[in-house]
Amino acid sequence: MKTICLYFEIHQIIHLKRYRFFDIGTDHYYYDDYENERSISDIAERSYMPALNTLLQIIKENDRYFKVAFSLSGVGIEQLEMHAPQVLAKLQELNETGCVEFLAEPYSHGLSSLANEETFAADVKKQCEKIEEYFGKKPTVLRNSSLIYSDDIGGQVAAMGFKGMLTEGAKHVLGWKSPHYVYNCNIAPNLKLLLRDVELSDDISLRFSNSDWSGYPLFADTYVNRIASLPQEEQVINIFMELSALGIAQPLSSNILEFLRAIPACAKEKGITFSTPTEICKMTKSVGNLDVPDTLSWVDEERDVSCWLGNAMQREAFNKLYSIADRVRIAQDPRVNQDWDYLQASNNFRFMTTKSSNVGLDRGIYSDPFDAFTNYMNILGDFINRVNSLYPEEIDNEELNSLLTTIKNQGDEIEMKDKEISRLKTKLAKIEEAEQKAKAEKKAPAKKSAVKKTAAKKTAGQNDGDAR
Repeated sequence: MKTICLYFEIHQIIHLKRYRFFDIGTDHYYYDDYENERSISDIAERSYMPALNTLLQIIKENDRYFKVAFSLSGVGIEQLEMHAPQVLAKLQELNETGCVEFLAEPYSHGLSSLANEETFAADVKKQCEKIEEYFGKKPTVLRNSSLIYSDDIGGQVAAMGFKGMLTEGAKHVLGWKSPHYVYNCNIAPNLKLLLRDVELSDDISLRFSNSDWSGYPLFADTYVNRIASLPQEEQVINIFMELSALGIAQPLSSNILEFLRAIPACAKEKGITFSTPTEICKMTKSVGNLDVPDTLSWVDEERDVSCWLGNAMQREAFNKLYSIADRVRIAQDPRVNQDWDYLQASNNFRFMTTKSSNVGLDRGIYSDPFDAFTNYMNILGDFINRVNSLYPEEIDNEELNSLLTTIKNQGDEIEMKDKEISRLKTKLAKIEEAEQKAKAEKKAPAKKSAVKKTAAKKTAGQNDGDAR
């Protein structure tokens, strides 16, 4: 039986402000607050809320038949917390239906998986904790930033304990193979791979409202019939896209939400079900290894990482940023950590690309790739100076780690001693209380005896009076 795995990504670009060379050392705040609030409020109103309301309606109308998965970057959640908390509330309402799965991904929506294993693991762990905090569930399937994947990354993800991972069904990787099967990591067989169907996903997210497209207009029954007509043995149909495709890339006036709402009924007629990624990983066996020695993603025609690291500027910025990854992770300074998350975001490197792309790229405040590079490097220069001011540059990572471990151990020891002191104080208070109680009990019989003697004397006196 065929099943559709529908997944949406929610991430928000953190817009950097214009930062000049002379700001280095004097201004440690790097963000355009107005643009950050404006952009996410706009997306929430035009896309997220209408789309999520529709998805909730579909679930209710179809009595738990329809299922969907989401992944939220940590920095995206932070922006929603500040400027669009209604989106998080709606996601929690969806979560309560039991028909929604939330996936793991790097907190920063960055490229740490290409640079530093420890940073990547910490990035994912931080996001998982955030997801568990909001939705009460620990993710078991991971989706890397922009579906970035390779054999080595798969090995890292398997070592973190994940059961499955989403990635791109790129033709140069699959060759003659179909994306409609479950595969497994070449070097970690226990990690199952769900591959995005590029054509079926892009028909909705990129082409739906394009009147020049040969498939326009696309109707739900036509779309589902294409899925039903696939070979019988091809049973897993992965349709992955950004949630902002519903309302931004494809405007609501195109009837994109009505199209989505009609799909479950059409699928039901054809005997097609809906499943979450974890359900597929549990119930479907892998048909074999997927060999991915070179890194792939879901971006551009090349489906690789050249949009982020394709030119010398991007590689210089990338290498400069991750040259301090270990120091940032070791130092654990809250303000530095937040800036680190925002500066890692992959869009910072995408703005520096010199590639042409079929998908339009809005560079925001930047006039060209060189402008984006200059602005980012000015900010990065100030950030690195701050990291080095916390712990002098001449102290290498190993020595710094040793010093901070010693400090942490001393702190743990002090905390243990404080707990022991508190325990002993409580014990002493109980002993003193018991002693006071015992003394009180000893005094009580003496008082009772005195009272009895007094009463006896009064009685005797009364008797004497009566005798007279």
